[in-house]
Amino acid sequence: MLVNIKICLLTAVFTGVFLFHAGCAKAPEPPVAAAAPDLSDLLGSPRESGYRRALEPRVFAFPRDHGPHDGYRNEWWYLTGHLDTSSGRRFGYELTLFRFALSLDPPPAQGSAWATDSIHIGHFAITDVERGAFHVAERQARAAAGLAGAERDPFRVWLYDWSIQLFPGSSGDADRWQVSAADGANRLDLSLVPARPPVLQGDNGLSQKSADRGNALDHHSIPRPTTTGTLQVDGTRYEVSGTSWLDREWSSSALADDQAGWDWFSLQLEDGTDLMYYQLRKKDGSTDAYSAGTLMPPGEAPVPLAPEDVQLSVLAHWDSPAGGQYPNEWRLVVPQASLDLHIRPVLRDQELDTWVRYWEGAVDISGTRGNTPLNGRGYVELTGYARP
Repeated sequence: MLVNIKICLLTAVFTGVFLFHAGCAKAPEPPVAAAAPDLSDLLGSPRESGYRRALEPRVFAFPRDHGPHDGYRNEWWYLTGHLDTSSGRRFGYELTLFRFALSLDPPPAQGSAWATDSIHIGHFAITDVERGAFHVAERQARAAAGLAGAERDPFRVWLYDWSIQLFPGSSGDADRWQVSAADGANRLDLSLVPARPPVLQGDNGLSQKSADRGNALDHHSIPRPTTTGTLQVDGTRYEVSGTSWLDREWSSSALADDQAGWDWFSLQLEDGTDLMYYQLRKKDGSTDAYSAGTLMPPGEAPVPLAPEDVQLSVLAHWDSPAGGQYPNEWRLVVPQASLDLHIRPVLRDQELDTWVRYWEGAVDISGTRGNTPLNGRGYVELTGYARP
């Protein structure tokens, strides 16, 4: 999704904490932060950085663009999904792997095995609906000594034993993504088969986030891959199936100085329609004109959505015990598609208390298309709401 909290995390923490590019044998311990950094400062334009910026639509090519992109400051592979057992037990999951450049110069070929020009961070979360439990894990490592890395051909990104891999189909077979992550008694091993080609978001893949040219992302999505595999929660293993959502983005800058954060929706409706919409918020509380989205009807071309095409209203809030208040229930209306949707989290507390706190969780959808009832599932991400 968007720049997501990931860039904030990477920029805030790793630029100042993990600058061990030249071959230090040991990474320093991270300091204890007094307060969460401000998103608009962290995601502003690095005008003197020298990193590449997303300035105009590119020619996408797959599977090449699933892989890493040198010269950009940050990029991420972002997965969420809904999983069910044969008995009807339900889970949600998130696995996100980020790559953050520390330098435009590659490490010396004959240098230390610990030398690196980038660092990786990962978030792994499981929503256990039946038990009302939310499990969160976070990892980080330099892209050195085999600890973490990203490869283009064949595509693989990994962080210790967390990984996302692509196995291209042959002789007419579909591509297959393999996703793995483990943390203590929790483990995820999934196979994902896309139901449609990648969807280019924004202007042919260029997703502009503010008026400043270059405050943009290259962004494509695979919105509904069929998902099967196993999930282990608190030591109990389940055979699961369901659907996922993959977002793939890279950038060097995004938010403007007057932007505070976003509310991001990735929705899968039971009639096969997928909907992505993010509402950017200004610091004065107003909706930013660069909010946008995409309506993806089954078997049809994607339809871009502007802020005037979507009516989003907050119906309830949730107060974080750690500080801050998040919106926690919504009505989302898309008049041109005759959609009127009510969105509710499956658990109120799906806050990731990581380096920078944010809310990312599974939601249920009920509503109508015209006079016809319509349900669905989705994920919502909320940033810029956490307070010390």
